[in-house]
Amino acid sequence: MTQAVSWVLLAGAAAGALILVLQVFSLARHLSEAPPRPATFPGISILKPLCGVDDDLARLLDEFAALDYPTYEVVLGVRDTADAAWPVARAAAARHPGRLRVALQRGEPGFNPKVNQLVTLAAEARHDVLVISDSNVSVDGTYLREVAAHLADPRVGIVTHPVAGVGEERLGALLDNVHMTACIAPGMVAASRIAGKALVVGKSIALRRADLEALGGFESVRDVLAEDYVLGALVTGALGKRAVVARRPVFNVTRTRTVGEFLARYRRWSVLHRRAVGLATYLAELLLFPVVLAFAALALAPSVWSALGVLVVGLVRIVSDDACVRMLRPVPLRPYALLAFPLRELLLWVAWLDGLVRRRVVWRGNRLWVGPGTVLSELPVRRSWRRRRALLLGARAVR
Repeated sequence: MTQAVSWVLLAGAAAGALILVLQVFSLARHLSEAPPRPATFPGISILKPLCGVDDDLARLLDEFAALDYPTYEVVLGVRDTADAAWPVARAAAARHPGRLRVALQRGEPGFNPKVNQLVTLAAEARHDVLVISDSNVSVDGTYLREVAAHLADPRVGIVTHPVAGVGEERLGALLDNVHMTACIAPGMVAASRIAGKALVVGKSIALRRADLEALGGFESVRDVLAEDYVLGALVTGALGKRAVVARRPVFNVTRTRTVGEFLARYRRWSVLHRRAVGLATYLAELLLFPVVLAFAALALAPSVWSALGVLVVGLVRIVSDDACVRMLRPVPLRPYALLAFPLRELLLWVAWLDGLVRRRVVWRGNRLWVGPGTVLSELPVRRSWRRRRALLLGARAVR
């Protein structure tokens, strides 16, 4: 029986390795195609919600003030003046008057703190094409030109970008950057090119104001955690328009994240992903951990074949991940960084297991309960047995 299970695990590992190879070829073909050129240049408002001071924040804001596009603005959102991003945003706006503006959040319409800022930012925006860009994102000068070219097609409702991680100085940042570059970006491209389903990632999203308003504005996703995924599903489902993955990647700058912060981030992400895609799809994604499956097969029934399976699948993982990194990143990884690839898969598998059973998340200091479709609600107050006993004894003492 154990031998049969071991063979099933090895088959799953082989299938996972094949998926990795298909993702590499899909990514290579996607990047080889020239991005479309815009025929017109509609005004664009870039909405950039800030929370704290991310790595290289001041430099990245300056970068967004110098894009190669005739008519655009950048609206920087801050929750309140106590946020550390407030003085950085004001200084950037002072350096680039007429290009950058700062907007303080008005009200708190929902549980999602990022969407709460986007509601205010959309109201402040002057143009009819809206681009949502995270605060730690770097782009090349032609970023908005490709957005405009895709949205010139009335059948396209939303544009997203593959994400590559750069700038690592600590191991946790390296794991995060490699995961974005070698897993998230090729996964987005393969889902679009092979399965015909574009996965919208919130690092960079572009859509028309009219389409957003037809969905009910950002208020329509104020109480969901995966607002990017849900927006993509609403545009394609409710509006019947296409979601497009752009040719050129955007770069997520992460320098100092620790291994613990990396794990905590993807534990939260696994919870929202599980609630977004449903149990069946989530379980099928176990194939995305081929090294873990191969090691499980070896542990269950050690043999020459299972040991060979670990070796082959491990090599496929390293080679495919390195190929994606070389295609997407402007700066290659140092050779020793390849050793972190299996560690990343192990930690992500731990996060995947956590997402299978957990429904609570802590995000920007908010303790939230994640329901189906990533709908958020306040975490129910659950007092411990010792706390309830202390309260009971206190009540008796008063009597």
